[in-house]
Amino acid sequence: MPRVLLLHTGGTLGMRGTPLAPDQFAADLTSDVPELLQIADIETRIVCNLDSSDIGPPVWAQLVDIIAAERDRCDGFVIVHGTDTMAYTASALSFALEGLDRPVILTGAQRPLRELRTDARRNLADAVDLASRPIPEVGICFDGLLLRGCRAKKTHMHDYRAFDSPGCEPLARLGIDVLVAPHVREPLGPFRPCPAFDPHVLVVHVTPGMPTSALHPLVPPASLRGVVLVTFGVGTAPTARDPVAPLVRDWVEHGIEVLVITQSAGWVDLSLYENSRALADAGAIAGGRMTIEAGVTKMMHALARSDDPQDRRTWLERNVAGELG
Repeated sequence: MPRVLLLHTGGTLGMRGTPLAPDQFAADLTSDVPELLQIADIETRIVCNLDSSDIGPPVWAQLVDIIAAERDRCDGFVIVHGTDTMAYTASALSFALEGLDRPVILTGAQRPLRELRTDARRNLADAVDLASRPIPEVGICFDGLLLRGCRAKKTHMHDYRAFDSPGCEPLARLGIDVLVAPHVREPLGPFRPCPAFDPHVLVVHVTPGMPTSALHPLVPPASLRGVVLVTFGVGTAPTARDPVAPLVRDWVEHGIEVLVITQSAGWVDLSLYENSRALADAGAIAGGRMTIEAGVTKMMHALARSDDPQDRRTWLERNVAGELG
């Protein structure tokens, strides 16, 4: 029987009136979802019990360390997580677990496990099932779909289908049968976990009339090291009044990496228009199809994994985990 390590970090799924105790949580899982025992040999560990808005780089690094340490004895991993920042954690793990050769499946619920009409039972059973299969990716399992972790977004607060992956078909669909898609990625090299993230990253969402002068004080001596610039269309930004490109050039000249993603569905192509080429000429990096979640976590990881600017840029431009398209 496959061996699956279930890591609990908090969220709605396990919500109850008293603090979680590891033994009690494990007992509750097997009593409330007895079919789990038919799927895998499950070990449960409580990493933390946090609202997901409080989960960030320290917990991501902890999860990377646990997965790296337990990889040889486990066939797969399930991470129970709150939905609000699940896509950030899934993206972060996608980049930090480079060369991953077994499934890491994040799941959660819109209603607690013991509530009427909960979605937790199905999500848990589906996640453990997927973690028992040869799917070597970080993914989010929710409402019968497995989504690539670094392409997923939370799109609904009040629907059981809470996640989507725009422009990327699900890795698997779970109905009467489990249908695994052919575009599941295989590891391209050896497993190289790196539990490092630099949080000094800012998201700048370009809007019409945005006063760029307000952003110039962000250059050193401020601690900013990376910017995710969320632009219009394929990567356009104003060039007439309040042009963005000079601001980008100023950032780049001060050693700040700038990654361009789009507010729309589709992908960034900085060569297409004059207003997008201006960003490329200023030193910005095209982010392809990256979501905000993927852009932020990839930038955090790039800044932490290397002090060499060219190495960082090369890695940011590389399609590490399917995030670019």
